[in-house]
Amino acid sequence: MKRIPLLIIATLIFLTPLFSEVYKNGVTASYYAEDFHGKRTSNGERFNMNDYTCAHKSLPFNTILKVTNLANGKTCQVRVNDRGPFVASREIDLSKAAAIKLGMIGSGTTKVKLEIVKKGANTKLSQQTAASASKIMAKIGGSSANSKNSANSKSTAKASKKSANLTPGTYWDIQLGAFSTKENAKEFARKLSRAGFHDIVLQTSASQGITRVAIKKVPASKVTDTQNQLAAAGFKDQTLRQRK
Repeated sequence: MKRIPLLIIATLIFLTPLFSEVYKNGVTASYYAEDFHGKRTSNGERFNMNDYTCAHKSLPFNTILKVTNLANGKTCQVRVNDRGPFVASREIDLSKAAAIKLGMIGSGTTKVKLEIVKKGANTKLSQQTAASASKIMAKIGGSSANSKNSANSKSTAKASKKSANLTPGTYWDIQLGAFSTKENAKEFARKLSRAGFHDIVLQTSASQGITRVAIKKVPASKVTDTQNQLAAAGFKDQTLRQRK
């Protein structure tokens, strides 16, 4: 039997992480792709949808995460080089390569477990961009602090759904996301379209600096069915607004 030199064994042990820290479990991942390919990320790099990278609202840049798709058990490792996603119910935005590896291209979003393999240095740029992301989330009524806040956001959406007075003859917009950049909003709108939904509208608020994505002018008689269809397709973060 051929012996493996001790130096090689020691090197392999050194290079292989002894453990990974579970960061969050049961959180939602989405992905971004062609529309952002070649554009600057928050850490100054060019986004390459074919690399294994991700956007996160607060983790230091260059943090390595192991992502596990809870729906099928598939895993991959990604590096944080961007900020986002700016949707209260979502924890991480993956590159297209990572989304393909995890088998989530068709669904657009999926529940994942995140484990920290290696934490990046908490540089001044990481801190500044994380603070900016937190301010954006505060503007749109979300929070990047922890998954409990995301759960509270979902509860608020459900409560607004139940308390809405769906008077016959009225029309409603169902808001599904709010974004700091119009490009992110457009990509989200395309996901909605690919999922089979229509009457999608972008609503820009110059004063808040955000663009909302909504299903527009839904008759009161169809609101509940539409919301249930959206939730079944993975679009669970919903806010109802009556059309005037």
